[in-house]
Amino acid sequence: MLKLYSRLTIVLFLVTSCASKKAKFEDYVFKTKSEEVQYQTAYDKALRLWNIPYTEEDVKTSFGTAHIVMAGPKNGKDLVLLHGMDASSTMWYPNINVLAKNHRIYAIDFIMEPNKSNLTAKPLSSDEIVVFYNEIFDHYKLKKFDIIGASRGGWIATLLATQKPNSINKIVLLSPAQTFKFLDKPRKTTSALMLKLFPSEKKFSKTLNTFSTHPENISRIYKRQFYLANKYAKSNSSMLKMMPFSDKELESIQNPVLVLIGDKDVINSEESLERAQKHLKNSQTKVIKDAGHFLTIDQPKNVNDAVINFLE
Repeated sequence: MLKLYSRLTIVLFLVTSCASKKAKFEDYVFKTKSEEVQYQTAYDKALRLWNIPYTEEDVKTSFGTAHIVMAGPKNGKDLVLLHGMDASSTMWYPNINVLAKNHRIYAIDFIMEPNKSNLTAKPLSSDEIVVFYNEIFDHYKLKKFDIIGASRGGWIATLLATQKPNSINKIVLLSPAQTFKFLDKPRKTTSALMLKLFPSEKKFSKTLNTFSTHPENISRIYKRQFYLANKYAKSNSSMLKMMPFSDKELESIQNPVLVLIGDKDVINSEESLERAQKHLKNSQTKVIKDAGHFLTIDQPKNVNDAVINFLE
């Protein structure tokens, strides 16, 4: 009962703070050119943490410009990367060397968050999110590609996989947010909510400590970009549209799926894995020890090994 009360409290707080007025275009963009330039500079510095050759391209879509970072051999198996909330494609720096060894990487910046994609339409519905990504897949003629989604990116990867037809082969979900259940420990996630509403360095540090078991592993260069994303741009309104998928929707996914969560995760728990095992007909699940929600940073080698073994 206490857990249910806590969950309702967080939802009510989100609704009153974010949804008392309809989400506006301004919720997803920087308020001044100076803020945007400051963030983009931090993005460029963080992207160099990839430390491998990469190229960046902008693709026109029906909703604005999508920014894609590509790496890896051009004849490698196509692999799409969908980042976590406000994390941008730069978040893959602890993993990209391994992922790009034999795969052609397409890391896509989500258009309703601070990054290098540029939203020029109203906020996207779930159906429009599907259209947005499919336009990118069509642009690059991606067929039978694998996909990895972290946190909100995991929810989006699942959404894409429920569409029929689709061109997805294997799917990796890294602590997918709101995918199998609502937040597992809602009271502990209030630090992230407060950071969104009243950004400060202190709240940012507290949030990292909540979501990561090893925040000391996070590059200071990446921390700077991630903090500016939370400080200057608002993307929390769209979280309210991310409802857990129904049994029927999950059971419609025939693809091989790997679900990884950290044993100290505040977003998912064993209950998430149990639901995945029950309703995803071709799934594998694993708990990564000594890892939180940011498991790709907390335990990069263990995550990289599990992902590559699954994909190959």
